[in-house]
Amino acid sequence: MQTSLETLGELERRLTMSVPVAQIEREIAQRLARLAKNTKVPGFRPGKVPMKMVAQQYGPQVRSDVISDAVKATFTDALREQNLRIAGYPRIEPKTEAATPDLLEFSAVFEVYPEVRIGDLSDVTVERPLAHVGPDDVEQTIAMLRRQRTRYERVARGAATGDRVVVDFSGTIDGVAFPGGQASDFSIVLGEGRMLPEFETAVAAMKEGESTTFGLTFPADYHGKEVAGKIAQFSLTVKSVEAGHLPELDGDFVRTFGVASGELDDLKAEIASNLGLELKRKIETAVKEQVFTALRQKATFMLPKSLVETEAQNMAQRMVAEMREKGMRAEEINLTPDMFRANAETRVALGLILSEIVRAEGLSAKPEQVKALLQEAAQTYEQPDAVVRWHYEKPERLSDFEALAVEHNVVAWVLERVQVEDKPVAFADLMGTKRS
Repeated sequence: MQTSLETLGELERRLTMSVPVAQIEREIAQRLARLAKNTKVPGFRPGKVPMKMVAQQYGPQVRSDVISDAVKATFTDALREQNLRIAGYPRIEPKTEAATPDLLEFSAVFEVYPEVRIGDLSDVTVERPLAHVGPDDVEQTIAMLRRQRTRYERVARGAATGDRVVVDFSGTIDGVAFPGGQASDFSIVLGEGRMLPEFETAVAAMKEGESTTFGLTFPADYHGKEVAGKIAQFSLTVKSVEAGHLPELDGDFVRTFGVASGELDDLKAEIASNLGLELKRKIETAVKEQVFTALRQKATFMLPKSLVETEAQNMAQRMVAEMREKGMRAEEINLTPDMFRANAETRVALGLILSEIVRAEGLSAKPEQVKALLQEAAQTYEQPDAVVRWHYEKPERLSDFEALAVEHNVVAWVLERVQVEDKPVAFADLMGTKRS
C-alpha cells in the first residue's frame, strides 16, 4: 500500500492511496469461485455452472463490492499508519489516470479533529444558587395538587372567578374569520389567566344560555403573529357555568398519590423529598449552563464543518419527526439544516471541549457514579428497584446516565478552577413557580 498525505486547510486533508490491481482481480476470482459452488442455473447441476456464466451474472456486483472493501480497508490502515483522527465522513475520489496501470489509485478528502486548548479559567465567576425546600413550598404543592383535582358542578348563577365556563365563540377581524378565532364547547376557568383579560371580562357574570358580543385588541407581542396588534370582534354564547369544589385533605386524597397510610404528614414528607430532588437538579443545571458557557468562551479551536453539517441535518430530521408525530402534514413543514446551524455549532463545540477535558484529565464515568445517578432518578418511580434492574439488563440503557456522570465530572473539575459565589434565592423563584 502506497499513501501520501496533503494538507488542504486548517483541518482538511487529502489522503492518496493505491491498491495493486492484481490483488483486486485475485479477490474477485476467489469470490466468484465461492459463488459458483452454490449458483443455480437451469440445465446445470449445483457447482457445475460454467465460470463464464457466473462471471456474467455476478461479476459487476462482485467487482464493485471488492473495490469498495479494498478502499475501506486501505483507508482504515492508512489512517492508523498516519495516526489521524477523522471527523465526519470522508469523500472518496477515484483517480481517472493512475501513475501505473498495475495500481488502483484513489484519494479521500476529510477533516481531522482539531486541537482543543482550554484557556485560563481563574477569572471566571460562577453563581451557584442557594435555596431550600420549606414548609410553605410543600403547602404550595399540596394546593396545586388539590386544584388539579377540582370537582365541578353546574350552577344557575353568573360566572365568577374559579368557575369553569363552557362557551361557543366566533371571532372576526375586519369582518373576516381568522384561524383560531372559532371554537365550540370551549372550557375556560376564570382567573387562571389562560385567556386575554378582555375575553375573561366579557364572560364574567354571564349565565348559562346568555350571549354577548365584544371587541378585543390582541397585544402587539401576541404569539399568533397574524393577529398581533389587531382588533377582533367576538360573538360568544355561554353553554354552562360550573362551580369548582376542592377535594378535602383526607385519607382518600392522600392515598391517590400512592401513600398507603393515608396520613397527610407522610404525603408532605414525600412531597418535600421530591421537591428536594427537583431543586438539586435545578441548581445543577444552573451551574452547568454557566460552566459550559465559560468553557465555550475560553476554548480555542476550529470547528470541523463536516461535524456541524451532520449535526444540523440530524437536528432538522428530529424536529421534522416530532412535528409529524403531532399531526403536521409534510407540506406544512419547511425546515432546513441551515435553521439549526447555530445550535449545531454550539453542540459540536461543547462535545469537542468535553471530550478533550475528559481525555486529558481522566474524567470518564465510573460505575459507582452511574449507579448512584440511576438510583437517584429511580426514586421518582413507584418501584425504584425495578427501574434500576431494567436499566442494568442491557448496558446501552445506561448511556444517558454515563453521559450525565461525565458532565458532573467536568463541572466539578471546572468548579475547582473558577471563582464560585453562592447566591441565596427563594425556592419559588428558582423553580419558576408562583404563590397562589
